[in-house]
Amino acid sequence: MKVYTKRGDDGTTGLLYGGRVRKDDLRTSAYGTVDETCSALGLARAELALDADRPHLHDLVLTIQRELFVVGAQLATLEEHWDRLEVGVSKVDDAMVDAIDARIDASVARHPLPTTFVVPGGTRAAAALDLARTVCRRAEREVVAMKSAGILPDDAPLRYLNRCADELYVLAREVEGTHLPSREDA
Repeated sequence: MKVYTKRGDDGTTGLLYGGRVRKDDLRTSAYGTVDETCSALGLARAELALDADRPHLHDLVLTIQRELFVVGAQLATLEEHWDRLEVGVSKVDDAMVDAIDARIDASVARHPLPTTFVVPGGTRAAAALDLARTVCRRAEREVVAMKSAGILPDDAPLRYLNRCADELYVLAREVEGTHLPSREDA
């Protein structure tokens, strides 16, 4: 199987369940940025694989990456094909958003949030999570643009990305744990 198809040489890309749009289309930017978030999380997960004391964090990041594929699939589908999407596979639902809320609460219970501004970079894994968080916020803004343009008939992906960025923040703080940088480290 060849990776290249040459169909995108004209500046367009194919969407899930059919249709083509320009590569600079709002939806292409949004699901592309979701993909960037997932890739940044791959870096965090690779770093977390080295943390034998907290394997749950590695597994949690993998869960988020898999959920981002669901978000990306929904965003990469023209509205007229959304009836073909499957909850949890290619469509975000309220349960996915609620699950993030529960995971955030569990993380904060394990490691309360700092009460001061945090400069990213306390650990490599936390820095990767903070990078993923900022990319996720960009994806969120791009999904807002989709909503404003009238091409987001369901705002569940938007709510998911908003909560996801919050979760990545609390996970970065949990990963840093007691290793918040001191003045000497900064």
